[in-house]
Amino acid sequence: MGTRRLFPFLLAFLFASFVFSSAASAQASRTWISGVGDDVNPCSRTAPCKTFAGAISKTAAGGEINCLDPGGFGGVTITKAITLACDGAIGSILVSGVNAIIVNAGPNDHIVISGLELEGLAVAPGTQGLTGINFLAGKSLTVRNTSIRNFSRDGIAFAPNSGGTSQLNVVDTLITNAGASGTYAGIQIRPTGATSAAVNIDKTQVNQGLYGIVADGAATTGKINGGVHDSSISNNGQNGITVSNGTAGNVTLVIDDVLVVGNGNNGLVAGGTAAGMLVGRTTVYGNNRGLFTTGAAALLSYGTNQVNGNNGNDGAFTGPVAVK
Repeated sequence: MGTRRLFPFLLAFLFASFVFSSAASAQASRTWISGVGDDVNPCSRTAPCKTFAGAISKTAAGGEINCLDPGGFGGVTITKAITLACDGAIGSILVSGVNAIIVNAGPNDHIVISGLELEGLAVAPGTQGLTGINFLAGKSLTVRNTSIRNFSRDGIAFAPNSGGTSQLNVVDTLITNAGASGTYAGIQIRPTGATSAAVNIDKTQVNQGLYGIVADGAATTGKINGGVHDSSISNNGQNGITVSNGTAGNVTLVIDDVLVVGNGNNGLVAGGTAAGMLVGRTTVYGNNRGLFTTGAAALLSYGTNQVNGNNGNDGAFTGPVAVK
């Protein structure tokens, strides 16, 4: 009698195990999307999906979504470690009135965006896309070989809130026409809570937006440290590069081999009691004003910079970098 009663429970257990196993096996480490795909497909190379949103649920954590051919693949919210890679194909996300990519992942998750075109297409007044990549939580965000254009807010908003230190890497990327009003920027670095941000921006152009690069410690008790190298920050309406510490322990960026040209307000700005830049091999030219500091902030020079032609107001470094 006891065996008969136990039998239905064993059947139910085996069935649940089968369903769970089937669902787990449906997630592949590499999936594919195509302009002629369909999200009911398994996202394999021979049966690709149509959108990033359709493929991400069928891709295992730590996996990769690749583009088979050119297409517009829609906005996506990322909640796990993953790579979106369309190098070699024109993989685009065109959005209106919303964010293109939202990242709200786990504290140890690494996110990679590679070879994409993000377009905040304005199909009517007031419908421009909001933010290109809105990073809220995760261990790291790497953006490489990517174009981010025409967003009314930030091109990249890096605002991790998961504690510890989150890493931002932007390499070989173009960000243009970001920020319609307020303090939006091509790259906005603004960790919150007690989160620190480690920043590496290399071979990147940020132009024709509102602010170029902003590292703002007002919302965190952590730190913002890192550098901008071999890049161009030009023709933005406000400042080229801005650092301010607010409540952060300190905000320091190394600026090396950077062209800061034609920005409508200041070229380099440091504000606050523990904010600054260490600047070398950098040209600050043709801005409304070249160098500007407030409070006890510092703009320190390695002595290898060119600062001139800034509407008659070049400004001055607050001192030299102490090199050992």
